[in-house]
Amino acid sequence: MAEQGKIKKIGILTSGGDAPGMNAAIRAVVRKAIADGLKVVGIQKGYQGLLNEEMSEMTARSVSDSIQQGGTILRTARSEEFRYEEGRKKAAAICKKHGIDAIVVIGGDGSYRGAYELSKVGEPVVCLPGTIDLDIACTDYTIGFDTAINTALEAIDKVRDTSSSHERCSIIEVMGRNAGYIALWCGVASGAEDILIPEKYNYDEQEIINHIIESRKIGKTHHLIINAEGIGHSTSMARRIEAATGMETRATILGYMQRGGSPTCKDRYYASVMGAMAADLLKQGKTNRVVCYKNGDFVDYDINEALAMKKQIPEYQYEIAKALSI
Repeated sequence: MAEQGKIKKIGILTSGGDAPGMNAAIRAVVRKAIADGLKVVGIQKGYQGLLNEEMSEMTARSVSDSIQQGGTILRTARSEEFRYEEGRKKAAAICKKHGIDAIVVIGGDGSYRGAYELSKVGEPVVCLPGTIDLDIACTDYTIGFDTAINTALEAIDKVRDTSSSHERCSIIEVMGRNAGYIALWCGVASGAEDILIPEKYNYDEQEIINHIIESRKIGKTHHLIINAEGIGHSTSMARRIEAATGMETRATILGYMQRGGSPTCKDRYYASVMGAMAADLLKQGKTNRVVCYKNGDFVDYDINEALAMKKQIPEYQYEIAKALSI
């Protein structure tokens, strides 16, 4: 942890997958830091951009008209070189060369681990949770999740309309990597008959087939399955279900559309508060922290503590999802 007043210049980067609301977080970091008398350097293309020294000083005007934009104005990229200690030491040396006293990292779990490794070689960090997957254990909210589920839900509702009209079974695959939060939320909110998530799915397709057959016996004319990316194989699953049930079955993979688009009010607001909080922490000399939203409040944790936390799908919420699908 640095002494208060020792941090004069901070860097900021976005890493990993882009998420709606990242620009709101960038804007808040930049403007709050400048208001507190700090200089801010924007680092393009994540850790790889840091290694390539793709950076420039940012002003309050640098982030004008960005809060409503999806994606990230700093752009993002993955870096193979940064995976190794030699690359991280090079990154720390570049920070020293440019007088960057600490870096704000906005990204998901992999970005956090990269930030932690960077802190171990001498460059202080503060992390913000930027991922649509909601899979960071230390926080109840991640920047971009709210926009992603609303984008997905809008598409699901439209597919459901045509599925009902044609009396089909529809399998809609949503993103989330190996986490099922997007699928769970969208499944409950869309009234899906089956929700398949990596944390709970037993890979017994016969159960789904039996569910479809029993539903048709009681007059159900269509069937909606929300399938998580971590399970995947929606197209081949659709073929097998159609063969077993005789019900026309179609797969729709929503893909990267869920990452794009203008962020919701919630994503803009929460990202703004988190970004301002990150700047405040650095002004106070507090480093190697993770900004989170936990139990209804914005808090921060030591990065070691944050990375040690584990996250699971809430059992009660999953049971509700099953009960509501009968």
